[in-house]
Amino acid sequence: MSPFFRIPFGLIIMIIGFYMVKKTDVLLEWFGEVPFAEAKFGPGGTRFFYKLLGVFVTFIGIFIATNVISDVLTSIAKLLTHT
Repeated sequence: MSPFFRIPFGLIIMIIGFYMVKKTDVLLEWFGEVPFAEAKFGPGGTRFFYKLLGVFVTFIGIFIATNVISDVLTSIAKLLTHT
């Protein structure tokens, strides 16, 4: 992937992840509570789940911007296809 596309795309993904962590209450209003998170993490588990998801999305954005994601996906493909 071209750096002229990869870097801005990665930055946009990072910003989305940052706002997922910062504006957790907005996500809670839009999507509601997650029963799995409430059961496993206890009261307030949905907010914690959305924050974890936001951190994960931020890291994916970093991986895209730095082109680490291609190495990760190649390794996963080799692991799954045994090549």
